[in-house]
Amino acid sequence: MSRNTAQSESAVESIRYRLSQIAAVLRGSALDVDPYDPARDGPLVQFAGLEDFEEVDRYWVNAPFAFVVIAHNAAENAYRYLVVEPTLSEFEHDLLEQVFTDSRESLIFRAEYDPKDAEAVITEHLLELLGQYGVEVDTTTIYRLFYYLYRSFEGFDKLDPLMKDPHIEDISCDGYDLPLFVYHDTYTDIQTNRSFGEAELDDFVVRLAQNSGQHISIGDPITNATLADGSRGELALGREVTPRGSAFTIRKYAEEPFTPATLIEYDTFSLDQMAYLWLAIESNKSLIFAGGTASGKTTSMNAVSMFVPPNAKVVTIEDTRELTLHHDNWLSSVTRESLGEGEDISMYDLLRSSLRHRPEYIVVGEVRGREAMTLFQAMNTGHTTFSTMHADSVQTVINRLENEPINVPRAMIQSLDVLSVQTLTYVGEQRVRRTNTIAEIEGIDQRTGDLDYSMAFEYDPETDSFNQFDSVVLEEIRQDRGWSRSELLREFRDRKRVLQYLLEQDVRDYRRFTAVINDYYADRDTVMGRIEAQLETSVGDTNLAEGHTTDSTQG
Repeated sequence: MSRNTAQSESAVESIRYRLSQIAAVLRGSALDVDPYDPARDGPLVQFAGLEDFEEVDRYWVNAPFAFVVIAHNAAENAYRYLVVEPTLSEFEHDLLEQVFTDSRESLIFRAEYDPKDAEAVITEHLLELLGQYGVEVDTTTIYRLFYYLYRSFEGFDKLDPLMKDPHIEDISCDGYDLPLFVYHDTYTDIQTNRSFGEAELDDFVVRLAQNSGQHISIGDPITNATLADGSRGELALGREVTPRGSAFTIRKYAEEPFTPATLIEYDTFSLDQMAYLWLAIESNKSLIFAGGTASGKTTSMNAVSMFVPPNAKVVTIEDTRELTLHHDNWLSSVTRESLGEGEDISMYDLLRSSLRHRPEYIVVGEVRGREAMTLFQAMNTGHTTFSTMHADSVQTVINRLENEPINVPRAMIQSLDVLSVQTLTYVGEQRVRRTNTIAEIEGIDQRTGDLDYSMAFEYDPETDSFNQFDSVVLEEIRQDRGWSRSELLREFRDRKRVLQYLLEQDVRDYRRFTAVINDYYADRDTVMGRIEAQLETSVGDTNLAEGHTTDSTQG
């Protein structure tokens, strides 16, 4: 054995040992906490700023590998969404390319590969390759290589930081070499520093489709897909239908849905409106949530579905999975597009099938075609239904329901009880979601033949508040329950107190929220007693604090 060979093998053994120690640390962590010493090893990511832009916000999306900077140009009044990831040296870039080349086949067909333990498998594989190459690398290089390897095989590649950002709702790519845009919950529509070249974008769109079990090609260039994390993607390949090149829009899926308390906190609904909806849902009133794109229709419908009584049978029907309930007796169903075998399973098919499951509540993601007729037939036979529609007013909803392609007879529409119309609007310079109208369908006017409706709540944009009017639905509930007027007011007040309590306790988790609602249904007196005691304690603490402040001032 030559001296050089011995030294090379010794170096390989040394680096293998050092990297195996790092791998053990990596395997033992979720990689969301820095296990290395930045003072010793140096930072993984650095940001020097963007010319003519001032940094206004910064937060991690995948610590310690990637963070986001929001920058603002005062002269143009323009914001930029800047993804900051590890910068690779020329040597590290070449090394990563070699690792990619040697990994594509071996990782896919690796016998022991388990997606649930992907970090450990990819780390071990990376260390093996570096050992074979006999290269001398430091700790930060290991982490940088791991990040890009993991991002490629288990993440969304260049899109991965955006997909991990909880503040982003939509991601839009309009063609080759064009900057991606995102919808941010604070900064609304904002341009990013991400873009795709032609071959890169084509490959990415095909990969998104294939990983979602969908087919896309130049001959069949459009498809929609449900991505691995549940997000909804609309994909277009090549220049056949999108002249500027392949394109996609991704509506991100929120694993943790908003609760009614969160919607009250954001002023999408008032406390009175949410208590009203709670009583309506508990009393088996059917609802439609209408509004424009991104007005929050599905979010609101999912949130108020948490008011469904715990033992009631619930069936949800969707094109893509967006609804999340913490409900034991819940059957979730999603449409299916055939891939050469069998037939398509549409929302109409699922809705017809769902009626055989004897549901008490039917929740349909969106009505836009012949399934609406079946939905209203279900309403007329005693089922409680919730759904969404694209429409910006009560009259527009009625017109859409009565005309092509939906064609629901007017006599059937009167079985709908409540119609909530949401909008995206501005309060000052802030873009917000508000419930523009909550209307009640009263029936057909015998004189004119038109469908009558009245307003239970209406939004006042000048004061950013909601006006409340007399409610036919609440009066129907009072009569059905055999309540007096004072008993109805007490029920309404109690539900407001429960919601106020959940809001003050910052109950954002939908499981905890649903648990409190279910406790209320099971033993209202105990729950109200606990809430009243909590409120009294809070008032007492406030009085003590105020008294202490007064005494200190006087002293």
